[in-house]
Amino acid sequence: MKRLTISVLFIAGFAASVAEAKTCKEVDSCEEAVKIWCDGYRRADADKDGIPCENVCRARDQVEEIQSRLGC
Repeated sequence: MKRLTISVLFIAGFAASVAEAKTCKEVDSCEEAVKIWCDGYRRADADKDGIPCENVCRARDQVEEIQSRLGC
């Protein structure tokens, strides 16, 4: 029973984190884009040029400043 409870809690937590995840199409700012990229959404920088979600982030220096501020 204990194992079942732990499994259910783990799955519920995982489902909640996936539901909160955003894609580049859903972010409204470069800061949001950098945040999801730092949190593990690797597809944000599909071309691996160091600029995530190029629909909102325009330059590497902008991304680096936000990374520095966020600590990631």
